[in-house]
Amino acid sequence: MRRLRVGFLSAVFVCACLAQQGHPLTGTWTGDWGSDTIHRNQVTLVMNWDGKTVTGQINPGPDAINISSILVDVNTWNVKIEADAKDKSGKTEHIVAEGHLDDLGSYHRYITGTWHQGSATGNFKIVRD
Repeated sequence: MRRLRVGFLSAVFVCACLAQQGHPLTGTWTGDWGSDTIHRNQVTLVMNWDGKTVTGQINPGPDAINISSILVDVNTWNVKIEADAKDKSGKTEHIVAEGHLDDLGSYHRYITGTWHQGSATGNFKIVRD
């Protein structure tokens, strides 16, 4: 009976720990994007799930970019993030980041894919902190 009780409590503890992570995109993600290995742009995304939708910001702070759309295909774990940013001249640049969510079971899961910002295109990798 004692062994059964210890096994049950262990299972409850593991389930509670896993439940704390919430939606797989929730959290702070850091990484970079660019056209090659030399020309990289540091990027931070903060995403949150409110129970219905995922919302977020790119590079939070005074010049934060609000994410307008985050789509996740739970069958393939493909992710599409869209936002509109202002360039240095004040012109709007549309951002589309399309990638694949990998290492889903890890706290430090990551997304890799293609980043389009205005006329620039490159690859990206972001890792959840």
